[in-house]
Amino acid sequence: MARYVGLFRFADQGIRNIKDTVKRGDAGMAEAEKMGVKVIEEFWTMGAYDGVVLFDAPDDETMTAFACKISSLGNVKTETMRAFRKEEMEGILSKIK
Repeated sequence: MARYVGLFRFADQGIRNIKDTVKRGDAGMAEAEKMGVKVIEEFWTMGAYDGVVLFDAPDDETMTAFACKISSLGNVKTETMRAFRKEEMEGILSKIK
C-alpha cells in the first residue's frame, strides 16, 4: 500500500456547516473504506489548511478517485501528496548512480 498525505481546505459549504465536520469526517472514512483506501489518522489544523489526513491506498488511481469523490461533495478542496516511507526512499536513492 502506498502512503498519501491529504491536505484539506473548507469550501464555502463546508465552513457554513462547520458543526458537521466531525460527522463528515466519519462519513469520509466509511467512503474511503468502500473504495479501498484506509484512513490512518485525521487532524483538524490551524493555518493554511483546515485539515490533514494520512491515507494508505493501493495505487495513485484509487487515491485520486477517492479525492475526486470527496471534493465533488462540495465541503472541502483537497490537495494530495504521495509520501514515501524511509525504506521506500532508500530504494529510490539506491537508483541514483
